[in-house]
Amino acid sequence: MNIKISRPEIHLSYWIFVIVILTLIFGHSWGNRTAAFYFVVFLLPIVLGTSYFFNLFLIPKYLLKKKYFRFVLYTLYTFIISLYLESLVLLFSYVYLANFSFENMDPRASDTLVLAAVMYLVVLLGSFIVMVFQLTSKQNQIKKLLHEKDKEKPGFIEVISQRKSIKLPFEDILYIESLADYILVNTSGLKKIRSKEKISTMEKKLPGSFIRIHRSFIINVNKINTYSTTAMTVAGKDFTIGRSYKQKVLDSLAEISNTSIDH
Repeated sequence: MNIKISRPEIHLSYWIFVIVILTLIFGHSWGNRTAAFYFVVFLLPIVLGTSYFFNLFLIPKYLLKKKYFRFVLYTLYTFIISLYLESLVLLFSYVYLANFSFENMDPRASDTLVLAAVMYLVVLLGSFIVMVFQLTSKQNQIKKLLHEKDKEKPGFIEVISQRKSIKLPFEDILYIESLADYILVNTSGLKKIRSKEKISTMEKKLPGSFIRIHRSFIINVNKINTYSTTAMTVAGKDFTIGRSYKQKVLDSLAEISNTSIDH
């Protein structure tokens, strides 16, 4: 299980939140929010490095693989190195912010253990957030797979046409065309089933072997004769791939081709 950095705006928002909160905490204690802000900014690279190293490397590489001894050992090393770096930040703050006087600094800021506690609180909070996003992502993937599996089970789709329910086997459908306020389901028997259903609704009901190539067309991949990056032919009929669908169509076709090769 790999935890990857995605959606940079969420990460940026989180760290801005951390800066604001720590600035308010230290600023209230010192009575000087400007100095507190600079202090937090000095400390932030260490917090960032420790957090991402812990969440993106130690957890997936050791903890999730049940290599507990190495996880504890490397976490301890990380803790020691971060304390050393915090001491350097403290020294720099002493020189730059406090004018060589610890009396001008919050006593808690000069306590390395307190700094470590604050930093690891942020790291653990980040770990919790990462895990929540990871679990949510996995659950969504599972739901999607189950949904696809459910769509594949029947082997057919039910379409309401002229107030009657018609069962159409997936393998008989060539393509679906949207026309004004109705759709036409074109089948291999050259029959055209007319329905009032929306093409977007049909798209959700169909399995992965059907792809939408245009706002007006859904194609059965198994019925494609030829295709290029801009068009394809199904049952002797030419179709243009819509610009907004192009990348998704090509990715889907590549994925289906790879799956066929693997099998």
